[in-house]
Amino acid sequence: MAKRKFYVVWEGRKTGVFDNWNECKKQISEYPQAKYKSFESREQAEEAFKKNSRQYIGKAAAPPPVDRQYLQMVGRPLPESIAVDGAWNTATGMIEYQGVYTRTRQLIFRQGPFEDGTNNIAEFLAIVHALAYCKAHNITLPIYSDSRNAIGWVKAKKAKTNHAPSSNNVKIFELIDRAEKWLKTHTYPNQVLKWETKAWGENPADFGRK
Repeated sequence: MAKRKFYVVWEGRKTGVFDNWNECKKQISEYPQAKYKSFESREQAEEAFKKNSRQYIGKAAAPPPVDRQYLQMVGRPLPESIAVDGAWNTATGMIEYQGVYTRTRQLIFRQGPFEDGTNNIAEFLAIVHALAYCKAHNITLPIYSDSRNAIGWVKAKKAKTNHAPSSNNVKIFELIDRAEKWLKTHTYPNQVLKWETKAWGENPADFGRK
């Protein structure tokens, strides 16, 4: 039996504490820059709702200790860049993704939630969205992702997912098809680089829901 969770919505159609995912989803689905998070108990959720969402989501974790040789090998991230990240709810299958300017953490775009996806799909769509955004705005900044799989998919111009299409994820597969077509019909000067979480801490675009 799945463990019950409680959901706080700080920004959505309605805000508050919800005791099931379906009610939470109604408040956040396709709502611009919705802010929400799940908690293990109603008490935790109600306490969190009284506070600013920034105390619970979007906080960058400090990098864990790593050896000097590894740090020398990966170097430091380029602050003048764009970072992207995807989020996947393992309980519901909902995905979303966003992109930010690395140095300022200013939000550039955010899409979702979308039903019945995977983390790799969200990461792939995030990179392609960033590339298309940069192309449209003549931006040549490098783009960071912490997903090796998604970076590989972008290089191959193909989302190599084994996830099956369903009546619930029609929108996701429409986005995948659009992303693949964009990659096959466009060139771009932007480097797509691996965000080295082990050395640098969480990706600046991380949703902060771990």
